[in-house]
Amino acid sequence: MNPMETVSSIAELKVAIQILEFEQTVKSQQLKEQLLITHESLKPINLISSTLSEVASSPYLIDNILGATMGLATGYISRKIIVGGSHNIIRKLFGSILQFGVTNVVAQHSDPIKSFGQFIYQRFLRKKEADSDKP
Repeated sequence: MNPMETVSSIAELKVAIQILEFEQTVKSQQLKEQLLITHESLKPINLISSTLSEVASSPYLIDNILGATMGLATGYISRKIIVGGSHNIIRKLFGSILQFGVTNVVAQHSDPIKSFGQFIYQRFLRKKEADSDKP
């Protein structure tokens, strides 16, 4: 009996209700299973997310990013200094080669360059600050 058919007796109504209750139970179970499968499939996403947040908080990665950024910036600045507004092809080519070289050198040797910068800051700039504080 199809529960959507016209019901003409109490017995048919009871059967239709039982069929609908059974269908509801089956669909509820299917939904629970589907939610469980979805939850299980999200575990790798959570694993990836936690791994990425761990990597992003790594000081080693941050140092590498800072070194690469410093290399790119110095390479770009050195190219702009050499090429400027020139339209000369040879000068532009030389500027691009110089930019590539400076970027690689600075990115690979960022720690000594940072140390040198800190040394300059501590030796000269702090000394001037201390001298300016004296009456």
